[in-house]
Amino acid sequence: MLTATGILVLVVLFFAIVVLFSTIKIVPQGYNYTVENFGRYTRTLTPGLNVIMPFVERVGRKLNMMEQVLDVPTQEVITRDNASVAADGVAFYQVLDAAAAAYEVSGLENAILNLVMTNLRSVMGSMDLDDLLSNRDAISEKILRVVDQAASSWGIKITRIEIKDINPPKNLVDSMARQMMAEREKRAEILEAEGSRNAAILRAEGEKQSQILQAEGRRDAAYREAEGRERLAEAEATATRLVSEAIAAGDVQAINYFVAQKYTEALGKIASAPNQRVVLMPLEASSLIGSIAGIAEIARATFGEAEPNAPGPAQPAATRKGGAGRRSAVPTFPTAGGEA
Repeated sequence: MLTATGILVLVVLFFAIVVLFSTIKIVPQGYNYTVENFGRYTRTLTPGLNVIMPFVERVGRKLNMMEQVLDVPTQEVITRDNASVAADGVAFYQVLDAAAAAYEVSGLENAILNLVMTNLRSVMGSMDLDDLLSNRDAISEKILRVVDQAASSWGIKITRIEIKDINPPKNLVDSMARQMMAEREKRAEILEAEGSRNAAILRAEGEKQSQILQAEGRRDAAYREAEGRERLAEAEATATRLVSEAIAAGDVQAINYFVAQKYTEALGKIASAPNQRVVLMPLEASSLIGSIAGIAEIARATFGEAEPNAPGPAQPAATRKGGAGRRSAVPTFPTAGGEA
């Protein structure tokens, strides 16, 4: 059975334990505790082992100093062009001053949430729908600037505000889809028209270059043809001049050769005419053979005078003197002197 001394020892031990726990405070990393002296804020306890005065001081608020995330519920917003959209987001904040966050505002998270939602509706309501859908970063930056400035007196820092979803009504989405399709079709038609125009320009340029090259080719061909005719005329004029000189020199064989050549060319043209099918030759046309033989006689006579010792060809049997009053079997052609 416990004596009075034992009971006193137990009471003192219990009191010591209570005092010990009331005096020593261990603050975990990432948290700050506020200390109140008879209900008035006096100081802030940082992470680690801390000692307070028992029965006089106590821990007031325990604040998380790490960055925290706050979901912003969906908000119905009417834009400047009277379009109704639903938007939601997320906010990131961090407590920098534990005392201000604990004693400057009541319900810190609720205050931040209401501040973000109010500015979200305000900023998005001042914009058109097209700008709202295409400028999320600008919206987030504008809301962040306004909310951070308003919450700076609460000892917190708004680090980021992100817009998660912007949902227009279904009929508005369908209208936007039709508008997008029309815009893309218009751009496709414009591109197709530009492609057709460029192709037509290239084809015209190609035809132009082709016509230029054809004209240059025809010009060169005409130039060469004229040059050929000129040279042929010069050659003919030279041949005529040489024949005339030979005639003037008294060479009758030259005019015989000239007449035989023209005669032969005329018969050749008659025979090769495309509109001729049956050619009636006069009896005198048989003298063409004589013309050819006459050309051969001229050649033999010429070469025979140049090489008198060269052995001559054997005389055909028809040209040998077989009797008086008989003509040669080879016809002759008229000469300039009228001899046959």
